Amino acid sequence: MLSRIAWVGTAALTAVALVASGAQAHQPAQPKVIGTATLPDIGLGAFSNALIKHSVGNDRKIDLGGIGSDIYPADRPGEFWTVTDRGPNGQIKIDGTNRRTFPVPGFDPAIVKVKAVGNTLKVLSAIPITTRHGAPVTGLSNQESRDELPYTYDASTRLAVNPNGLDTEGLVRAHDGTFWLVDEHGPSLVHVSARGRVLNRYVPKGLKLTGADYPVIEALPSIFLARKINRGFEGLALLPGGDLILALQSPLLNPSKKIGEASRTTRLVRFSPHRAKVTAEYVYRFDPVDVVDPGETDTSALKISSVIAVGRETLLVQERTDNAARLHRVVLRDCDNILGTAWDDTATTPSLEALADPATAGVPVLSKKLFLDLNTIAGVPKKIEGVALTSKHTLVVINDNDFGMTDGPAAFDANGDLVDSTIETKLVTIRIP
Repeated sequence: MLSRIAWVGTAALTAVALVASGAQAHQPAQPKVIGTATLPDIGLGAFSNALIKHSVGNDRKIDLGGIGSDIYPADRPGEFWTVTDRGPNGQIKIDGTNRRTFPVPGFDPAIVKVKAVGNTLKVLSAIPITTRHGAPVTGLSNQESRDELPYTYDASTRLAVNPNGLDTEGLVRAHDGTFWLVDEHGPSLVHVSARGRVLNRYVPKGLKLTGADYPVIEALPSIFLARKINRGFEGLALLPGGDLILALQSPLLNPSKKIGEASRTTRLVRFSPHRAKVTAEYVYRFDPVDVVDPGETDTSALKISSVIAVGRETLLVQERTDNAARLHRVVLRDCDNILGTAWDDTATTPSLEALADPATAGVPVLSKKLFLDLNTIAGVPKKIEGVALTSKHTLVVINDNDFGMTDGPAAFDANGDLVDSTIETKLVTIRIP
């Protein structure tokens, strides 16, 4: 399946390159939406308790959502694997400080298989992500020392942290039927069985996460300890040769939050499952924020949420804000590897993230070429987090609706039930030239 996707992806890129170079004399057709399937209302409690009994008590009338954290083609045409994030969460400001709320703390992240049936996005099956002994991992924060502290829905009461908790994002399925996921908490790379049990969790060196009911292996560069809270690894791609590419959602806060928030330089990591180690690290440079999202001025709004393999060493990388998204074609080269160099050392001054232009400073930066501006296609939803290329003419995207959550005390009514945002999860199929 993987090799077929890679082949048609390469064909699609070749076709676009021919058009861009003027090889075709006629005006090419424009990309357009040819199908939209919407996830129906499914009670979050009923969904969760069908996977793990009694895991959710009061779901606060929240529906299943958030399954658009990523999308990956399943074995049958038209079917896809998707994954939820850590579950419903929001922010409420108390005494001038934002508190992270978990209205349904028992929610367990799940891998969800879906299919578009007409205008409906049908859930075919779901796999809960569990610990070695079958307990839900939950989506709760791991460490009080470095993660957002979890609170109840109204931000009034602290919840306990959970070292097993995962904020799952990127997803791929390996040839042996197991899944690989990336997580924003650690940040980490997580290998789970076909039934969802965590086999290994790979984290940055020096994280010192204890108490988890699965193996935690410090195998990633320690520089990734400087990830921005809630902006760890989000994109994940499986190359045809078997290696994984992990994309850091936003620039590291290296050496400070101020510098990280202003930076347009993030990083990709190459991991070999066969060797169980990182083999390369690459520098990725965002376009200016107002190029990605005209009218946006806040550089910290830039994110990578999806990367997909379209060749042995070729990726499509999604740059986005919550309101806009574009795809770039990127080729990985050995000469661009910065793993183990001074740029992996927090003592390096100026840091990689502090450089106004890494390329002019002699840093190898991945070259990229615009493949598709999703902002120009009518009918594409906002906050796209999952992208899949299923044929040389077909791109599929899915949005993250955040479970219908909004921030602030008005997110819940006087009874403690959700005031839904009315944003739906949509799987959208796009025809490309």
